[in-house]
Amino acid sequence: MKLPKELLNGCLIFIGIGAYFLLMNALGYADLFYLRLVNVFFVFYGVNRTIAMNLAEGKKTFIANAISAMTTSLVGVFLSIIGLVVYSYMQGGDSYVKSLPKTFLFGGNPSVNTYSICLLFEGIASSVIVTMLLMLYWNNRLTTD
Repeated sequence: MKLPKELLNGCLIFIGIGAYFLLMNALGYADLFYLRLVNVFFVFYGVNRTIAMNLAEGKKTFIANAISAMTTSLVGVFLSIIGLVVYSYMQGGDSYVKSLPKTFLFGGNPSVNTYSICLLFEGIASSVIVTMLLMLYWNNRLTTD
């Protein structure tokens, strides 16, 4: 059984982001918030790969590619949030989230759920932005009719 390219590339995004954050944590750089911005490159890679695969298959309609690209990035985001929740509870739950750097998103004492929901919204917003940017990049290869 062949996995849909959106699921496959979404899983690649999840694996890339997960491995990157585990490596940052292992090297002691997890508290450097600006290194967290690198995860957008994994999203760009997965979404770009999906669009390129669609074009290789002869799918050149703008809407179909936009939906496929958005689906890919959302799969990556949802899997990453699920991974974050699991990892947070493995590390101690709310006490682990409270030990994370305060400079990232929050003030106060967020719970695992609050932290995850906020990152979910951030991930959805970045998915829309990445999809729009890549659709503009690939626009001359797509048809709108």
